Amino acid sequence: MKEGFKVVKELSLESDYQSLIDVENLVGSVCDDFGIQTDAFGNVLIAVSEAVNNAIQHGNKEKQSARVYLQVGTSTDRFYIQVKDEGPGFSHQDLPDPTAPENLLKDSGRGVYLMKNLADEVEFLQAGNTVNLYFHK
Repeated sequence: MKEGFKVVKELSLESDYQSLIDVENLVGSVCDDFGIQTDAFGNVLIAVSEAVNNAIQHGNKEKQSARVYLQVGTSTDRFYIQVKDEGPGFSHQDLPDPTAPENLLKDSGRGVYLMKNLADEVEFLQAGNTVNLYFHK
């Protein structure tokens, strides 16, 4: 987390895709609390859902005993949602470009790309098993 942010919510989830219901509830609550416009809610929800999906699938390898941790922080004009898994991490710089012609028809590989295009800022921490998604209020 960057300087100037205060943690206001934390959530621990099972590595189960049914947990996405809790993610949607969290994002809805956060957007309500911070007065986020309805049209921006979708961007926040998709970006955070992609991060949680990646944490479940790639980080925790769908092992239900592994946890996904979410943290919400706020500053005067921005908020972040952090998603952390228990996996070994990955190098986000080495991902193939999903917009390259050879990748257009693949049915996966767009999660990080979506996060970077929907959030105002994306920050990978530690070994890549933690991502902070920043949004303007």
